[in-house]
Amino acid sequence: MIETKGMRAIFFRGAAMLLVLGLAWTGSRARDGETTPARGPQQAVDEGYTAKIRKYTTNPSFSSPLVDYLPASKNVPTPEAVLGDVSGAPGILPYAADVYKYMRLLEKASPRVKVFSIGTTEEGREMIAVAVSSEENLKNLEENRARLAKLADPRTIKLDDAEADRLVAAAVPVYYITGTIHSPETGAPTALMELAYRLAVDESPYIREIRDGMITLITPVVEVDGRDRMVDIYKWHLSHPKDFYPPLIYWGKYVAHDNNRDAMGMTLKLTNNVLHTYLHWNAQVLHDLHESVPYLYDNTIGDGPYNAWVDPLLTDEWQMIGARNVADMTKFGMPGVFAHGDFDTWSPGYLMFLAAMHNGISRLYETFGNGGADTELRTLEPEEFARTWYRQNPPLPKALWSQRDNNNYEETGLLTSLHYFNENKRLFLKNYYLKGKRSITKPSAEGPAAYVLPANDPRATLQAEMLQVLQKQAVEISRATAAFSVTLPAKKVSKAAKKDAKETEAPPAPTKLDFPQGSYIIRMDQPYSRVADALLDHQYWSPEDPQKTPYDDTGWTFGELFGVKVTRVTDAKVLDVPVERVKEVHAAGGVKGEGPVFAINNSAEPALATLRYRLAGASVDAAEDSFESSGRKFSRGTFLIRSVNRADLDHLTAELGLQAVALTTSPTVKTHPVRAARIAYVHTWLSTQMEGWWRLALDNISIPYDYISTQKLATIDDLNAKYDVILFPPVGFRVPATLVINGYSTAWGNPLPWKNTPETPNLVGKNDATDDMRPGLGWEGLARLQAFVQKGGVLLTATDTSNFAAEIGLVTGVSSHYSERMKIVGSVLSTKLVDGASPIAYGYEERISAYCDNGPVFSLSSIAGSRGRRRLGEETHSRPTGRGSIDDPDFAVGRPVTEAPEEEPKSEIWEAPVVTDEQKRNGFRVIPAAVRPRVIVRYADKKDLLVSGLLEGGEDIAQHAAVVDVPAGKGHIVMFSINPIYRGETRGTYSLVLNTILNFDNLDAGRAASGK
Repeated sequence: MIETKGMRAIFFRGAAMLLVLGLAWTGSRARDGETTPARGPQQAVDEGYTAKIRKYTTNPSFSSPLVDYLPASKNVPTPEAVLGDVSGAPGILPYAADVYKYMRLLEKASPRVKVFSIGTTEEGREMIAVAVSSEENLKNLEENRARLAKLADPRTIKLDDAEADRLVAAAVPVYYITGTIHSPETGAPTALMELAYRLAVDESPYIREIRDGMITLITPVVEVDGRDRMVDIYKWHLSHPKDFYPPLIYWGKYVAHDNNRDAMGMTLKLTNNVLHTYLHWNAQVLHDLHESVPYLYDNTIGDGPYNAWVDPLLTDEWQMIGARNVADMTKFGMPGVFAHGDFDTWSPGYLMFLAAMHNGISRLYETFGNGGADTELRTLEPEEFARTWYRQNPPLPKALWSQRDNNNYEETGLLTSLHYFNENKRLFLKNYYLKGKRSITKPSAEGPAAYVLPANDPRATLQAEMLQVLQKQAVEISRATAAFSVTLPAKKVSKAAKKDAKETEAPPAPTKLDFPQGSYIIRMDQPYSRVADALLDHQYWSPEDPQKTPYDDTGWTFGELFGVKVTRVTDAKVLDVPVERVKEVHAAGGVKGEGPVFAINNSAEPALATLRYRLAGASVDAAEDSFESSGRKFSRGTFLIRSVNRADLDHLTAELGLQAVALTTSPTVKTHPVRAARIAYVHTWLSTQMEGWWRLALDNISIPYDYISTQKLATIDDLNAKYDVILFPPVGFRVPATLVINGYSTAWGNPLPWKNTPETPNLVGKNDATDDMRPGLGWEGLARLQAFVQKGGVLLTATDTSNFAAEIGLVTGVSSHYSERMKIVGSVLSTKLVDGASPIAYGYEERISAYCDNGPVFSLSSIAGSRGRRRLGEETHSRPTGRGSIDDPDFAVGRPVTEAPEEEPKSEIWEAPVVTDEQKRNGFRVIPAAVRPRVIVRYADKKDLLVSGLLEGGEDIAQHAAVVDVPAGKGHIVMFSINPIYRGETRGTYSLVLNTILNFDNLDAGRAASGK
């Protein structure tokens, strides 16, 4: 719908009538006893600001009685003091510093506002939280926090419901609102600036009840680094109105949209800052603001399946608040407000879910943004404006839409939510207590009683890292002070198995499991047991689930992804084990024994890579086979370190949690040097979303690298002179090979720069720069990449970049394709070690759990130019139809029986088919055995493939190669079908990448022992 002058006049007359009616109201209560949402008749209106609100609102229905005016104040500045115009004005997008400046002006002018610094970003920018409430509430913050802390941890009041009721009656709840975690979603900061002003200044009964009854806590910008870059781009757009503007290729230092998927791994500072704030204030709600749907989608209700570990009290709260939110805004006549949709609330990775996993209420809005502050004519798709059972007043098919319209929806939604929450705060506070209590009583209810991690886990550093993530989540970790045993329930037997079992066979019995002293116990009788249970348990998403489009990952079992042993214990006796609380988890390390050679067993721990790069001057070798020395067994890949000061090594290994053993003599095992490879880390200008997780991991492990684009790579004449290894992490959207090479066309349009200028001072922080984002690698760059490998370099690719390597012809003997019927949506799959002698596999056991998201299917061939064998459906092994039994030969009528030649040796699915005698005839296409692709890891058999999540059509990838080492000239291309580095959650597979880096010049080690 397009605005007309007549419509605007009608709107103004209607608004004026509402003002008159407001002045005529004699009371603030509607007939149903609820407070009327309208301005207070005794308070003056800021006429100039109000006029601009009306001017920038493009349709009368896009406003409400809560936001169609601004109350006046003689002392408190409006957002116009900093913005130069009203919130939501066209052409105005403030930097985070401007938003903070305004919030601090509010604090200075009003005793109802306090601003708190809550931390910094990876690039050092400040994050804040703004508390708005009555003077009385803000004076008593610490007393109130103490009351809420007792409700948050019911153990402090001995689970006494009566005492909880007394605390509920006295406590003031905290409602925490966060904005702009997604940087292109630009409206929240200005909406929250104005919201803070309204809450501090407005004397209408409706707003005063919110202010007096609760504390509204606001973080106006969550992704501060990305916000400042987005404002830069918008200002560039304003200065070049006829040009295309560059997309926001970088948000934060590391990741873009996925910054809202970090609530499990807790790797980003913004996630940690928000959770710390939420827990410090003991908030009841975390409400995150987003922009992608017309006009307001309260997607917390969304669609199923809901996360299996949340308390049903929470899902009821979602329904209550969401339904009331829609009802109130529908009464205002605002179209396009709804609460059901296609968003499932399964994954706990979203920022809002920090509340859901910590006994609060998670909420999320999607409103309609323009990706800036332009007013634009927006045309919706039919499914967006269709009337449905849950969206009876849908958005308009076509409308002029402004940032002010967006702000109106955001503020109206928040104010109605705040008011409803305040009206029912005793209910929600009691539920907050009850959810904590039910978490504490979990062992005697649904269970389990605890999770146990053995003290003798060979991957002690990874075990410690996983426990540290749980501690970031405020989970209590204990350690057994004595050895103990637990009883595990008998495994259930299927009906078919029972039917096939012999009558004399006894049913499976419970098993006893022993744990040594020092084992970690995560007891479930604690307030935040729910988050530990959700992260450590297994997930199952049925292929028959009515929800066919999962919104995000479906599996995330941390023990599996970290590669450490975790036991789910339902035996309540585990709670009787004597324990001590662990304040800081750290793996024990240091040097033991005497001798000139130091051995560190390889258990595929990333800390080994850190050690190698820190020991710049030391001699480090890797054992190519297992061995025994000084009464201990050491695995293949063990580090043998010489030429290092013992005290220095002791200090470093203690810091890293690695145990070194001094050997009196050097072992006789075959070794090769482990060198600190020179790494080029390559990204495209198409997307930096997935590769950012790899950068974050390497930075955390302290692995140095040069960060270069495909454009830069194409300009380097001799890559081998600078680098030993080139990492080409996933681009993230099954990128076509030609798009990597060609980039976006330069045949039309204008250059898209990404660089710091006086106009765009924030674009290049700790990332990369270019004069034009459009060009790709180019064919010359591809030739240089190929030459790098041919001359001895190692190229490591994963998922879509592996597909790129196969599709463009960089590898011989491996083809890659994507299955159209397979559905693996962010699941944990089981893989099996095929070639343990390869240095890439050092430290790994036979079974490896790995993250897969519809990864490419690799097929191998020993014939150059052949696609390899692709299995479609189940394999058959029967003989052709004919005479005799299945083992008899057939005959041809009318001729003597002839002996059939012996069958060719069978090959496994992950292997290349055996070269036949016919293929060997003039076999110039036959790849020599010494340079054939080497399968390091394969996917498990179909029946064993799924560990956690959703798996449908798994037979298309079962048994296929998952990690392949392809010789190419003097170098290697290592291809991953799995994604080994992802969201800080897959640390158990990091070492497949790190082993490749550390052994870059000896990847052929062990090839003779690799079997077929």
